[in-house]
Amino acid sequence: MRFRSLTELKRPELREVALDSLPRSIAMDHYAHGKAFGIGELVLDVHGESLEWYGFTLGTVERPDFITDIGLPHNDLNLQVYTSLSAERIADFQESLPDGVIINGWIHSHGALMLKDFSHTDERNHEVVLDFVAARLKKPVAKREVAIKDLVFLVKGRFADEDLARGSVCIITDAPVNEAVIMETVYGSFCHAIVVGDGGWHHQEIHTREYGVLSGHARTSHREAEVVLVDTGRAWSAADRDELREDVAGKIRPNKNPPLETVERM
Repeated sequence: MRFRSLTELKRPELREVALDSLPRSIAMDHYAHGKAFGIGELVLDVHGESLEWYGFTLGTVERPDFITDIGLPHNDLNLQVYTSLSAERIADFQESLPDGVIINGWIHSHGALMLKDFSHTDERNHEVVLDFVAARLKKPVAKREVAIKDLVFLVKGRFADEDLARGSVCIITDAPVNEAVIMETVYGSFCHAIVVGDGGWHHQEIHTREYGVLSGHARTSHREAEVVLVDTGRAWSAADRDELREDVAGKIRPNKNPPLETVERM
């Protein structure tokens, strides 16, 4: 058989129907925005030095993409140039939250560092957070056609066990079928990632993951995102700052003698 052009060798486009979308910008309460920078100011005030710290962005079950608050857990390690987090710490903090409040991302500070972007360590932390929040934040975003080579149709009660050896996938129906289109649900999940600095700067991304329930095909991606401040009538205040001071004193702990392996990774 002779083809007139190589375009005839292309596979047909698989059908995909969009059902929903993942966030493309980060909606954030004015209160949460003020608190994010308030933590950094208190770290410097309470501990006398600029340190990296991390917290979690919080939302609600009703609106998981909207950042309503900043949660500050006990940090394992706080240095001028490094901070780390673990899945266990995320789980512990999620369990401490009131019903209906969820983690929808993480936030950390680079303090007085000149790096106004995410570091290689941050990239690993992104994966840890996304892995944890994915199940809670997942939603169906598309139906996608699944291409199955050697699909075999069998009729219930009219086939032998030997027939199951045919093809790569068998579909057993209650009536004869000659053709079918299989559409899998594609679930999508996301997490917000924000880095702030003592000078008032901030940089943020949205990390996403999509996977098909039948094919198992998974795809992760990330993109820079704009922060959109939302006025809910709640503003960060001096009283809020005073209340947070005790948390910063107890949960942010400078480590003057970090493990050697940590120093080597900086």
